[in-house]
This record gives sequence, C-alpha cells and structure tokens, in this order.
Amino acid sequence: MLKRGVAVADLLALFRPLVSFPEGAAANVMIALRWIHIVAGILWVGMLYFFVLVSSRFFPALDAPTRARIYPLLMPRALWWFRWSSVVAVLVGLSYWMHTATLDAHNAHTSPGRVFWTFFLLWTLAFLVEMAVLMAPSPGLHRSEIVVPIALAACAIAAWVYLSTNSQGWESNRVLAIGIGGGLGWFMMFNVWGLIWRVQKKLIRWHSENPNGGPLPEKLANLSRAAAVASTVNFILSFPMLFFMAAASHYPFLG
Repeated sequence: MLKRGVAVADLLALFRPLVSFPEGAAANVMIALRWIHIVAGILWVGMLYFFVLVSSRFFPALDAPTRARIYPLLMPRALWWFRWSSVVAVLVGLSYWMHTATLDAHNAHTSPGRVFWTFFLLWTLAFLVEMAVLMAPSPGLHRSEIVVPIALAACAIAAWVYLSTNSQGWESNRVLAIGIGGGLGWFMMFNVWGLIWRVQKKLIRWHSENPNGGPLPEKLANLSRAAAVASTVNFILSFPMLFFMAAASHYPFLG
C-alpha cells in the first residue's frame, strides 16, 4: 500500500504545474505595469492602423449625406479609445521605464536624472518642429512629402542626441532602447492630442451640423489635411517605435 501510494504521488507530481510566483509587491507591480502598457499599446496602434488603412479610404468613397450620418456616430467613440489608450500606454510605460532606470542608476551609484530630462526635452522639441510645419499659415506645407521627412529627421536627430548625451556607462540596452521607443511614443501621443484630436473635434461638429454633407470650409479642409499628415507620421513612426520597444529585452545593441 505504501509503495502504491508513493507511485500515485509520483504520478501526480508529473502533472503538477511548476508555478512559483515572485515574492514581494514590487515584481507584481512591474508585471502589471507591463501588461497594462502592452494592452493599451495594442489598442492604440490598432486604432491608428484602422484610421490610416481603413477609414481614411472608406469615408471618401461614401456620398456626402451618408458620410455626414456615419461620421458623428463612428468617430467620437473610435477617437475616445484612440486618444485615451495613447495616454495610458505612454504614461504607464514611462512609469515602468523610470522605475527600472532608477534601479539601474542606483546600482551604479549614480543619478538617472540626465536620462529623464533629456528624454522629455528632446522628444518634445522634435514634436514642436513637426507642429511648427503643420500649423504654418501656408497650406502648401501641409503635405506628406514635406512633413514626413522633416518629422523623421527631427526624430532621428532626437534619438542620436539622446544616445550621445546618455553614454555615462551605466545605461543598459533596456534603458536606452525604451528611451528611444518611448520617446517616439511620446511624440506620437502629442500628435494625437495636439493635432489629430483637435481637428477631429471640428470635423465631427461640422458633420453633425451639416447632415446633407457638402464640401468642407477651406480652413477646416486645410486642418483636415494637416491631421491626416500627422496620422501618416504616426503610422510610419509606429514601426521603429515597436522595434525599439521589443529590442529593449530581446535585441541588445545599445549601451
């Protein structure tokens, strides 16, 4: 009977899941932040791809009255998820990154301050360069062939300066890769709130007040083109952003 009991126990042990959760709250908080960041990021980028690849081609194919009926119903809800998922993804991701960078810096007996202030300064300046072009009085500047190269150049310069100024020796691949990928996300979030959402509010209001559709007023049409260009910039930047976020843990090439 004893041998049989031991045999049964050994058999059950083969099917026992090997689960051992980390002890302490810190590890659980960090994995929760990563999980929330990933879910919000999927929602944000997914909505971005929907707008650029689907709705931007769907709405122009509709007749004016149909477009005027659908636009105020679809876009407010879609844009709510779009803009707030961008905030959650960026802010939660920043919380995770700043915590890990602080730990790395403290282990090296130094301060993470430069990693942080250069992040906010450089990526905000890159956005302001793009916004200056898109908000310029001349509508002729609001074209993808003009804005996209300028935005990409501004982001490339921001990334190069960021790496150059954060080469004290303690910065890991994870810190630097997220500093660039997260910086692109910071830039893109400003595009969402500073340009795309501001224009979309006006478009939703205009379609609601003009149920028969018709041509947009010239000023609103110019703003609509500028918002479309900002969406194109975000679409293009999403690919290097996702690369750097994945490279943080899976492709050590920085630092």
